[in-house]
Amino acid sequence: MTAAAEQVPSVPASAEGFIGRIPVRNLWLLMLYASDLFRTGGIGSIGLEDNPDDLPDLVAEILAHAVDVRQRRRLSLGHQSRDAVLNRVRGRIDVLATERHQLLARGLVACRFDELTIDTPRNRFVRAALESVSRIVQRKVVAHRCRTLASGMKTMGVSGDTPTRAQMSTDRFGRNDADDRFMVAAAKLAFDLALPTEASGANVLSLPDREATWVRRLFERAVGGFYDVVLSPQGWRVLSGGTISWQIEQKTSGIDKILPKMRTDVVLDHPTAGRRIVIDTKFTSIVTRGWYREETLRSHYLYQIYAYLRSQVGHGDALADCASGLLLHPAIGQMVDESLLIQGHRIRFATVDLAASTTDIRAQLMRLCEPIQPVTTGP
Repeated sequence: MTAAAEQVPSVPASAEGFIGRIPVRNLWLLMLYASDLFRTGGIGSIGLEDNPDDLPDLVAEILAHAVDVRQRRRLSLGHQSRDAVLNRVRGRIDVLATERHQLLARGLVACRFDELTIDTPRNRFVRAALESVSRIVQRKVVAHRCRTLASGMKTMGVSGDTPTRAQMSTDRFGRNDADDRFMVAAAKLAFDLALPTEASGANVLSLPDREATWVRRLFERAVGGFYDVVLSPQGWRVLSGGTISWQIEQKTSGIDKILPKMRTDVVLDHPTAGRRIVIDTKFTSIVTRGWYREETLRSHYLYQIYAYLRSQVGHGDALADCASGLLLHPAIGQMVDESLLIQGHRIRFATVDLAASTTDIRAQLMRLCEPIQPVTTGP
């Protein structure tokens, strides 16, 4: 994802805007499901899914409250490396710079040292999130509060450039950073909510490659986040973005360099019920035009989910021996929910309508965790 500062929208969000054929309001719902804030319970059980149009305002209020609390307790500090010419030694002496400029003759010395500062990447990211989300909220009082808090952080010294997502991914929280973790989770979701608005409008738009890739990854994270929050209390274990190993018995010396890894999108395990569902999310039409018929499933997707299932059989994992697979696509023109049995593994091909109401989207995702009905046989 590009730098957060580059993603600030210049137009207000609209619930009637679309990215591709997906309403912006439903992209906000996917962002909620994909967010750390949703997984940690920061949103709370307030029925927000029934009215995602209020999501920016709610997230802005949560972020503003978290920042206000941190400011009253003092924003966290971090170490920053500095080079300076001083009249006393501090930290390490830069011998080369000191000699080059003949500083000792003037009673000075070049030093390199670390100092505590409030202008940390974490605080700069939160300040920029306040500024970004203030542009898309509906209530003026909330927008004003966000802008005031952002201005206050600048006055306190948080004035550096906004860090990128890649830089923020290296940020690590200590055991005493629980409040910061919550604040940063709210800031990340606030930034994400602004992303669709750069292409929002009154008409259905085509889906450029950049947006297609972004929405595909969002769809994958949203499915994993939704099931993590909703199914975990029911005894399910949810693993998102994991890898599974090929069951190799013999290999040549160079195969490890070229053998591809198997990366699963989402795996649902229920040890008590003896169920495992391997979910592979795609962001294309579930069917394509075939050589001898108008519509056919995409064969390479079928081979992929088959490899995920069969490669794990017979190695002492009872859940793997009877695992089922789910190829999950967004609905493009039609809804599909079909299944079959291949060598003891049920494989389901299903779609979810991302243009439907949020209640329907939730119900569709929940139905996909229900046991697949037995496959009917022909006469």
